Amino acid sequence: MNRDTFSSYHPAVAMLYFVLVIGMTMFLNHPVCLGISLVGALAYSIYLKGKKAVRFNLAYMLPLLVITALINPAFSHQGVTAAVNPAFSHEGRTILRYLPSGNPLTLESILYGICAAFLLITVIAWFSCFNAVMTSDKFVYLFGRIIPALSLVLSMSLRFVPRFTAQIKVISNAQKCVGRDVGSGGLIKRAKQGIKILSILVTWALENAIDTADSMKDRGYGLPGRTAFSIYRFDRRDKWALLFLLLCGGGVLAGMFAGKLKFVYMPVLSGAAFDLWQAGVFALYLALCAMPVLLNGKEGIKWKALQKRRMPPLPSKT
Repeated sequence: MNRDTFSSYHPAVAMLYFVLVIGMTMFLNHPVCLGISLVGALAYSIYLKGKKAVRFNLAYMLPLLVITALINPAFSHQGVTAAVNPAFSHEGRTILRYLPSGNPLTLESILYGICAAFLLITVIAWFSCFNAVMTSDKFVYLFGRIIPALSLVLSMSLRFVPRFTAQIKVISNAQKCVGRDVGSGGLIKRAKQGIKILSILVTWALENAIDTADSMKDRGYGLPGRTAFSIYRFDRRDKWALLFLLLCGGGVLAGMFAGKLKFVYMPVLSGAAFDLWQAGVFALYLALCAMPVLLNGKEGIKWKALQKRRMPPLPSKT
């Protein structure tokens, strides 16, 4: 994993950033905005996790993209219901053919299905970055005093996948040592061993949750007047980052409410006319989504320049 500069910013800045990018990704259906968000999410996830993120994208995200893109035109020729968005209440007009079920296959439904698939994997990629940056201690720091019980539950949930993955490996190896290998034997035998491993894992998870709750209760977590040690300080760097987020986020929201990011798929593809205002909104959205990568690149350039200054000059040949 590369050293992430954005992770060292104040938790409030990081939380606001992910609220903006994830929320805008879910509500902005313009193809340009979706493409910008997808590139930003994938670039940041690859920077954070390296080859692991590339393998995950190829092994899971790519098949999910294909499956999701095929489901919408196969079963529906409408984007969303009229109750959600009247702009999508009409059927696609460009009918390519009729399926055996009698459902028309339209060009608009195919394009909408592709955009919906890209939307899904973009949100998943952003949440993977969120899980890597917003650790449990940051989450408890932000919401521990406001909603102590809920913040504890959510912080435990953030650790759910990595801890369960590690523990299931431990349980599987222990079961192997006593001759209960889930990878050998017939189908029924392997299923029984898998259920046994799952049962052990669930029991361990429940006991761990009870121990954690008792430990936090004994330490006075959630009691009024309780103080907590914190290493986070809102410094000048965080103020500039917060100002940047407010400017970019506010500019994109202003463009959205002004209709500059409007785009509909049904009954025909149509969107707001391109002008300088729309180009400016796209530029702000690009800067917002690329903010962590840009910060890391800036710090990388500084580090290389500092190393060159510290390197002693090479001896001259005589």
